Amino acid sequence: MSPAAPFRKTIPCRTGQMGIRLGLVFASALLLTSCGPARDASEAQASVSAETLLSSTPETNQDEGERVFQKLCVICHGLGVAGAPKAGDSEAWAARIDQGMETLVEHALLGFQGEQGVMPPRGGDMSLSDAEVEAAVSYMVEVSR
Repeated sequence: MSPAAPFRKTIPCRTGQMGIRLGLVFASALLLTSCGPARDASEAQASVSAETLLSSTPETNQDEGERVFQKLCVICHGLGVAGAPKAGDSEAWAARIDQGMETLVEHALLGFQGEQGVMPPRGGDMSLSDAEVEAAVSYMVEVSR
């Protein structure tokens, strides 16, 4: 028997547990950073031009909006979790709609800290274009009127 053999029997292997713990830590960190408040809105100034608003037909814009909604926005706005107003709930959306599309799109692009929750910039998917974000907002507003 080698001198190291007794240690193998008495020291349990914890690499499996450590891997699980590290995985949970990284998953938690990813979740917190993607759902956290916007750091500095002045760093990520976004403008919505009239050309962007008129760049597609209403049907195409609504189709694109529904596609983006089903891909990403439905996670929070489909069930109304984490303070997100549920798409289709006209009462929850009324005050927001009254603020105007420009404000709603700006909040979706830059992120927004509300009284009941946080809207991450671009819904947490920084690869979305301004037009995709705007289309998703437009879609949610239309189904919530």
